[in-house]
Amino acid sequence: MADEDAQAFRAGQSGLIVRVPEAESLVGACRDRFDPSSRAGVPAHVTVLFPFLDASRVDEHVRRAIGEVVGRQQPFEARFDQCGRFPGVLYLAPDPDTGFRRLTEAIVKRWPENPPFGGQFDDAVPHLTVAQGQTEAVMGKAEADLLAGLPVVTQVSAVELLVHDGTRWRKRATFPLGRM
Repeated sequence: MADEDAQAFRAGQSGLIVRVPEAESLVGACRDRFDPSSRAGVPAHVTVLFPFLDASRVDEHVRRAIGEVVGRQQPFEARFDQCGRFPGVLYLAPDPDTGFRRLTEAIVKRWPENPPFGGQFDDAVPHLTVAQGQTEAVMGKAEADLLAGLPVVTQVSAVELLVHDGTRWRKRATFPLGRM
C-alpha cells in the first residue's frame, strides 16, 4: 500500500486494493524481504486508493457506497509483463492499466477528499510494489529474477477493503465488480 516503512502505518488506516494472487509465487519472497507492507500483512496487490477513510468512518453506509461504485465497474484482465521503477521502488506494471485507473477515478470521484497517496503524486500510476528502499544492486537482481518469471495474468473481479489494526493489515470487506 504505502511506499513507506511499516512504522508509518497506524491503527485505523484503511485502503482499497485489488489482490493479485497469481503474482504471489513470483513476488512473495522478494516482497517479504523488501516491502514493509508485505510484512504487515498486505498481499500482492495494486492499490486502488490509499489512504482511504479512517476505519471509524467506514460504516454500513460507506460499505454500501463502495459496493455501488465498484459494482458499476466491469471485471477485466490485467497482464504484468514488465517491471517499472519509481525512485527507490521496484514494481510490476499492469498492461493495460486502464481498469485500475477507472477504479481509482470512480472511488476518488465519490470521496474526493481522499486523493491517491494523499495527493503526493500528480499521476497515481497503477503498480504492484515488489521492493523499496534497497540499493541499486539489490533492485537490479530482483528485477532480473522477476523478468524471468513474467508474465503474470490476473482476472480482476473484486476490490478489498483493508484496515490496519495497529499491528497488521486485515481484510474487512470484499466488493465485486460488475454487480450494478
